[in-house]
Amino acid sequence: MYYDPIKKSLGEVFNRTPWLRRIFYHLLDLLLLRTWHVHRELRAWAQGRQDEALNILDAGSGYGQYTYWLSGMSKKWHILAVDVKDEQIADSNRFFRQLGRVNVQFAVQDLVLYQEPNSFDLALSVDVMEHILEDVEVFRNVHASLKDGGMLLISTPSDQGGSDVHADGETSFIEEHVRDGYNIHEIQQKLRTAGFERIEARYSYGEPGQVSWRLSMKYPILMLGASKWFFVLLPFYYLITFPFCLILNTIDARMKHDSGTGLIVKAWK
Repeated sequence: MYYDPIKKSLGEVFNRTPWLRRIFYHLLDLLLLRTWHVHRELRAWAQGRQDEALNILDAGSGYGQYTYWLSGMSKKWHILAVDVKDEQIADSNRFFRQLGRVNVQFAVQDLVLYQEPNSFDLALSVDVMEHILEDVEVFRNVHASLKDGGMLLISTPSDQGGSDVHADGETSFIEEHVRDGYNIHEIQQKLRTAGFERIEARYSYGEPGQVSWRLSMKYPILMLGASKWFFVLLPFYYLITFPFCLILNTIDARMKHDSGTGLIVKAWK
């Protein structure tokens, strides 16, 4: 299943007005379990920092929903959001200018090549590294771009069933993925190779999260991939499944998982 055409179609729908895009961001925050885990870590990082003039890198910004959330936490934070997709970057710059959030800039950059030495207090990479083959090069660039004491926060699939791969011979549910998921020790070793010394990693998407992911993401994506007409039925589908997903997401975000199909990794320079 190729996810990019579906993402493009969703963008075309929700980019029509700033109001629709705000609604889209809030829906993503509620539906995407990774957002629950990422927001939890960002809240912990942000404690006592709202009045500081900090620089943040959104490394692989996608739709820009994490930049939107962070830029609403403090006007003193300056956020650079980068991605390789020109159209998404242009749409995001236009949207944030309409909002008047002048502390945000979107730019086209390749993370394999991009480096801004000693510039950022926080770097964020959410569901990006599974798309990039040269991951150690990216980690090195981010390490160089962080200030001393700066933190990198990563959300990515694990090798415990991430990308919906559960056995040898299976292929990723998302065709754009270059790896099915990271082993928790593998990603920590790659970060050490890149120069990070203090690293913390934990599993996300335990059993409750895996059920929620199928209901909220996998099945709708499969149906949207089969026909764009499913857009018409999508609100009715979520009317039924949404309450169950919220409960499952709440449970998963509050649990400590011995295993899971996702990883949340923090690394400090």
